[in-house]
Amino acid sequence: MLKRMLKNERGFTLIELLAVIVILGIIAAIAVPSIGNIIDNSRKDSHIANARMIVDATRMYLVNNSSASSPVTLKTLVDSGYINNPTVPGFNSNYHDTDTKVAFTKDTTSGHIKEYLVTLVVDTQYVIGSATQAENVDELTREKVTLPTN
Repeated sequence: MLKRMLKNERGFTLIELLAVIVILGIIAAIAVPSIGNIIDNSRKDSHIANARMIVDATRMYLVNNSSASSPVTLKTLVDSGYINNPTVPGFNSNYHDTDTKVAFTKDTTSGHIKEYLVTLVVDTQYVIGSATQAENVDELTREKVTLPTN
């Protein structure tokens, strides 16, 4: 009799299936926000890398144009051939060519550049810096990046 009962048991019970679904739901609830944060952090890191690339292009520009005044716009760098306008991460567009700029301050005694301050703008949204204050490129962190909205 016991053999016959065990032979007829096939598949999973409803309770077992529900337990598996609940476990999968818990895993999904943990994983989905984590993936969203990873994507946002990657975009912020890309903006920081683009800012550093624009500053590096500004450094090259200033080597050949020592009398240039601050700030240097992205348009100036693109028109002079020092950089191609970088693509905005997560968008099908480029940074605003006149509002995206690098300001620099020179040491009054030596004439060497002390710091580079960068402002990145997508459409009309400030990604790094603001209309009144740029960010020091050496101090950029994810917290100082505001992701643009579509």
